[in-house]
Amino acid sequence: MSNNQATIAYFSAEIGISPSVHTYSGGLGILAGDHIKAAADLGVNMVALTLMYKEGYFKQRMDEEGNQTEVYPRFEPEPFLDRLPVMVSLPLRGHDVQIQAWKYTFTGIRGNNIDVLFLDTDIPENTEEDRDITLRLYAGGKDHRILQEAILGFGGIRILRQLGYKDFSTYHMNEGHCSFLTLELLKEFAGNEEEVRKRCHFTTHTPVSAGHDHFASERVSKLIGDLLPNDLKLPSMVLNSRVHMTELGLYYSRSANGVSALHGQVARDQFPEFKIGHVTNGVFHRYWVGKIFREVYDRNLPGWREDPTRLLEIDSIPAEELLFARRGQKKFLLDYANSQSQRALSPRILTIGFARRAAEYKRARLIFHDKERLIRMAKGNKIQFVFAGKAHPRDDHGKEILKDIVIQAKELQGEVKIVFLENYNMWLGNLITSGVDVWLNTPLRPNEASGTSGMKATLNGVPNLSIMDGWWAEGCNHGVNGWAIGDPNNANDAADADHLYRLLEEEIIPTFYNDQRKWISIIREAIKTGVQFTGTRMVQDYLREYYK
Repeated sequence: MSNNQATIAYFSAEIGISPSVHTYSGGLGILAGDHIKAAADLGVNMVALTLMYKEGYFKQRMDEEGNQTEVYPRFEPEPFLDRLPVMVSLPLRGHDVQIQAWKYTFTGIRGNNIDVLFLDTDIPENTEEDRDITLRLYAGGKDHRILQEAILGFGGIRILRQLGYKDFSTYHMNEGHCSFLTLELLKEFAGNEEEVRKRCHFTTHTPVSAGHDHFASERVSKLIGDLLPNDLKLPSMVLNSRVHMTELGLYYSRSANGVSALHGQVARDQFPEFKIGHVTNGVFHRYWVGKIFREVYDRNLPGWREDPTRLLEIDSIPAEELLFARRGQKKFLLDYANSQSQRALSPRILTIGFARRAAEYKRARLIFHDKERLIRMAKGNKIQFVFAGKAHPRDDHGKEILKDIVIQAKELQGEVKIVFLENYNMWLGNLITSGVDVWLNTPLRPNEASGTSGMKATLNGVPNLSIMDGWWAEGCNHGVNGWAIGDPNNANDAADADHLYRLLEEEIIPTFYNDQRKWISIIREAIKTGVQFTGTRMVQDYLREYYK
């Protein structure tokens, strides 16, 4: 190993390190990847752990009717990852399961390496059933989920010890999927809870209660046996014999955080017995800035890659250069979109992007609330839309949402141009966030813990048109760097849709077409806002608040 002096062990059930390694499904995984990359740039001494999903998260196919089907192309880790010469075993389902590890090394901008370890049970030493444990991300039922979380938590600590990592100043659990690591540490410290607590930090990402895993303790015991202590004092264990994974992580942590100021408050309300602060998420700016913008920044603001605060000097870049970059990024997106559809999107038309996981609270269909009004607004080719997003393979409701978007797009053909791009992933996310003119986000507040795609958009001079939820509640300066939809204290579909249409009709469309000076000012202000929401700032916050 390159670095078994690391002081931080970062655990996450998904890590999106590259579009070629399909070990992530969406926001949580990409955020984890951005956290690791920003930490490498800052010289942080860290090692990260996740699972090796050789059939990853699915590849999405959409038919003409909007039906999603999933395919699972197999990923061969070599030569992209290095197989490590270590193996550990874990007693699961009454017998030993062998775990091996793969390593990916990310090198930061100043040469600091962070190793990402991928734990794998798909090896000849295991039975067919055990080989399947790590094969796919979020693909099985509750038993499968418990087994995966046991591999990550218990197996992760054992692999670290096998590799010579003795101990860490911080075990950072990115969500409750990792919380079993606290029980492995508890065993190492002979039941001394304070020794465990001294070393652990927990980040919660979900205000939606369904997003927190909890299992009947009997079910957990049946699968992981003695790995689950029978004298756990968790409130959920005592009250209703359930192992609540978020609660487990919080109980054994010295500190915890939500991922925006608003979400911190929501998390404190969800788990009032724990002290929870917040660090607002950020994005790895070097990756999410589009190619042409990177070149413009390199020419005009050298050093921005190492220090994103250089972008605060964006006013010194001539307007023509910014418009050139905006047009170039838009061309990349529209060329791709037009190659995938028969909609003939035009570079001259105001292009609005919406790309999200298909969950009801994200309200992907809000823009269609009053179709007659949408048609009137778009008359004379005023606006066009690019949509993308995946539904979980077993989420029939999510699939209905996607289907509905595709059907609406068909029904509106000839009136409003709408393209749905299939297989939303890191690569496509980059293309859309850097290529549209306006980024639309319409969650039902306060269900969006943070939301990072809008941050990516700002770094490319793309203003947000969003509900005041997650990070936008901190980032929005209405009418200056983007727009706030709706009344934060009174969220409902009809009122939010009406306000969304009004903003488009009265402010956004007229400014885009008739007031170039104002539009350029909004582009500049969006970029300055993006600087506050980089991974660099996020990791610096963790270093100051929680890693010290």
